Amino acid sequence: MSEEPTAEPSAGGPTDRSEPGPAPTSAPDTTGGAPTGAPEGGSREAGPEQDGPVSADAAMRSLQEGTAADDAERSDAQRAGAIADLIARRLNADASGTRIGTLALFNDTVSFGGGFNAGGERHPRGAPRGGGTVLPLGAAELADHTELFVQPEGYGSALSALSERRLLVLTGPSGSGREATAVNLLAEALALGGADGGGVCHRLLDPVAVLAADWEPPVKDSGYLLAVEDGRAGARDFEALPRRLPAVVAALRHHGCHLVLTGGQDLAVTVRADGTEAVAVHVLTPVDPLAVLERRVLGHGGAPSARAALRATLASGSVADTLREMPAARHAARLAADVRAGRDVVAAAAALRDPSDQVRTWFDRHRNPEAVAFALAAAVLEDSGYLTVAEAAVRLRAALAAPEPAPPDVRFRDRLGDEQQWIRLDADTSGPPRVRFRSPLLGQVVLIYAWTGLDGWREPLLSWLRRLLDHHDLEVRARAAVAAGILAWADHHYAVHRFLTTWAAADSWQLRQAAATALGVAGSREESAEAVWELLHGWARGGSSVRQRRLAGTAANTAGGLLGREAPARAVAVLHDALDRDDDWGTLPSVAWGGVHLVHRGRARELLDAYLDWSAPRDHSPMVVKSLSAFLFATGRPYEPVTGGPAEGVSGVPLLLSALPAHEERMAELWARALACGPLRDRALAALREWIDVHAERGGRPALEALNRLLWDVSRTSRSHRERLLWWLGAWAEDRERPSRNAALLRDALARTT
Repeated sequence: MSEEPTAEPSAGGPTDRSEPGPAPTSAPDTTGGAPTGAPEGGSREAGPEQDGPVSADAAMRSLQEGTAADDAERSDAQRAGAIADLIARRLNADASGTRIGTLALFNDTVSFGGGFNAGGERHPRGAPRGGGTVLPLGAAELADHTELFVQPEGYGSALSALSERRLLVLTGPSGSGREATAVNLLAEALALGGADGGGVCHRLLDPVAVLAADWEPPVKDSGYLLAVEDGRAGARDFEALPRRLPAVVAALRHHGCHLVLTGGQDLAVTVRADGTEAVAVHVLTPVDPLAVLERRVLGHGGAPSARAALRATLASGSVADTLREMPAARHAARLAADVRAGRDVVAAAAALRDPSDQVRTWFDRHRNPEAVAFALAAAVLEDSGYLTVAEAAVRLRAALAAPEPAPPDVRFRDRLGDEQQWIRLDADTSGPPRVRFRSPLLGQVVLIYAWTGLDGWREPLLSWLRRLLDHHDLEVRARAAVAAGILAWADHHYAVHRFLTTWAAADSWQLRQAAATALGVAGSREESAEAVWELLHGWARGGSSVRQRRLAGTAANTAGGLLGREAPARAVAVLHDALDRDDDWGTLPSVAWGGVHLVHRGRARELLDAYLDWSAPRDHSPMVVKSLSAFLFATGRPYEPVTGGPAEGVSGVPLLLSALPAHEERMAELWARALACGPLRDRALAALREWIDVHAERGGRPALEALNRLLWDVSRTSRSHRERLLWWLGAWAEDRERPSRNAALLRDALARTT
């Protein structure tokens, strides 16, 4: 640290002949000059990577020269990491309520009846005249839903259509109250038609019986409720309804009866397939579940004070949030029963909100590839645009279904409110509509359930996820990597050996970045963190083969991500393991990038302390030169603000400069060591001039003032440093090709200090 500068210039500006050039003492170059060990996407043009130790020259060239791919890797890694951070924080917000099987399932169902004369019970099951098997609704069921019924929007229009045309197809999502609405419509239509005592309601237990040529209503002056199974299979049976409609309506009129068919969207599409409006179809608008709950608790009246108290309870206990996420009327009825019985409605709402039950129940009801594909695509790509999710779902569906001769007629958007009630399509004023689950915890449970429960679909699911990692959209790649991390929660050992290690050792930097992101998410849970850290240390301490070097690089990248922000001490320990390889320099670029990412995650203090510790001998040993090289690399990487990123800085300015006041003492010592290290002095001077000429201009006066203090601190470490800085600042200020105004200002300020 006491060497004196000389005043002889060289190419590119003044140089110091008493200070050696940039090539440090190292092992022979076994790569033929190819800069192997580069960070994801490093200099591929120079030739393929080879097994064996990597020379210092090759590693240094990779750091110094870089490529456009290096910059893409840095930008993509930061953005992918920010996305992973946001998602992981959300997923871990309430870990106690996200594991499948932790809570008992709610298997109770709510039956919807209507307001009819209870005399219907006197009719036996079955009836004459070939009308099909029927079952009269019981008095308790009818009274329950008639007395406290909340009319949905458009109820009057539906009633008019049923009264006039005798047959109505009432469609809506399962659980929306379509059966309760149908029963009430039948009751009113019969009353308006003069049926004695309001009529009797029967369920038709053989749906297709009404399509028979000789069908007649079994009981006169009655209402008939026919529930068509949701999905295309159930609806397909009624393709003939438009043709049979005149005969069915004539039979209903002749016997003074009305008929309502209830079902999902497929039923509405099927009965209107010929393009006519022959069949009266009414699409049910779901009722506000809070209104259903209030009606069932308070009745048709209710004192204002009681209503206010109920609403306060619902709001404070997250009951209202539960019903917004799960708007089916049956859930409102269930919670209303808890309120009336004096049970803990807050606990009931929390149990109902648990995604385990929702996911298991949904997968039990929906087994077709079309529905499952969209649910999984939404789980992986939640908050993405509809077209992005739909495209991914179509590709997954193709992997799950038999090959088709022509593109399938798939219309996911039309089915969102039917078989995908847990998903909403949110309008976005700044772009396309976004696909989101109603509960932020559902996506991960959908993924884990499909991964652990659908054994035959695991291989196509993984292949589909792997293809998403090559998607041209960065957000798609990042979300797919996060999804891979979620899958690792289910079985860490299986995930590591099934796909994570393969990705981490891949030739593609994108795939290695995906592995790092997935491991960060996998280790964000307390129960899997230790296993992930042990894996990273094992990779970091590996050998010098290409595969082992890539695994070590992925370990360093992972340490600089989500895990490093939460456990910086463990992160720098992984970086140390990856770097401490004596004369093998192949992991230097990856460790240097890992350090940059750690800085950008707000952990500069811990990283700088590590670099100080590793370079403490102040000699030219490999570990000292590697540590200071990684430090200089971090000083030159401009900061790119990322939405949701933890660090704050000035765009285009290295974070170590904009945050310099918080680390002045550490930075001064590291700069002094780098300037005193012969193998690195030229690089240190080049990096310092870039700070002065480029980044200080972008950072403005605060950056220049911070630089002034830094140079003063460095100059105080030794007389030779002061003289060297004054000489180089003067040389840069008077450079005939690139005179530096900032260097002149800093030289004058340093010269005035004593």
